[in-house]
Parts: sequence; structure tokens; C-alpha cells
Amino acid sequence: MDIYARFFWLELEGVMAKKTTRLDKAMGKGEILAALAASTELPKKAVGRVLDALAALIERQIAKHSVGMFTLPGLLKVKVVQSPARPARKGVPNPFRPGETMDVAAKPARRKVKVLPLSKLKAMIG
Repeated sequence: MDIYARFFWLELEGVMAKKTTRLDKAMGKGEILAALAASTELPKKAVGRVLDALAALIERQIAKHSVGMFTLPGLLKVKVVQSPARPARKGVPNPFRPGETMDVAAKPARRKVKVLPLSKLKAMIG
């Protein structure tokens, strides 16, 4: 095996080791900012401003009188789903104490946020 082929395999092993590195805990905000700053060669403050602008953009898109949907292309889709109001019910069987009945309180209509994975995010896990 010549030296170039040997170097190629050593480099390939290094790349494969980086991809399969096991992480023990989730990254915090500071660690995310540092990782993005290192990979994009931007200052940490600039990356922080970009993430703040992204959060403001998402908020504007899913606000009450807005589109109600935001898509980060290929990664995820954030949707607002309207759940209807539920009326109060009396005399409902108690699932934890058979033979007893209970009253269930009414719940108002509300807006819920759903985050759906898209193709690139699905491909990352599997």
C-alpha cells in the first residue's frame, strides 16, 4: 500500500469517528452559538443576532392574525392548530375508581403549536 492510499484511509477513519461520536447531553444555548460560530467563521454575537432574528420571524409568522405556519426548508414546519372548546361533563365514569362517577371541567378553545419534521430532518435520524 503506498503512502497516499494509507493517508486516505487514515483521513477516512477520522471523518467516520467524528460522525459516530456519542453525545452524553444536549447542547445549551452558549454551546450552540459557539458551534455555529466556529463552523461559519462568524463572530458569536452575529450568530446570536441571527438566531434572535429567526425567532422573531417565526413569532411574526405564527402570530394570532397571521399565516399560522413557518417552514424552515427541508428541516421542519411549525404550525398553529386551533383546538375547539370542550364542554363540561357530569357523571363521567372515573377510570381510576371503577363504579364512581366524576365531573369533568370545561376547557376553552386554544391554539397549539405543532412542529413537523421534513425530509432532511427525517433523513438525519435514519
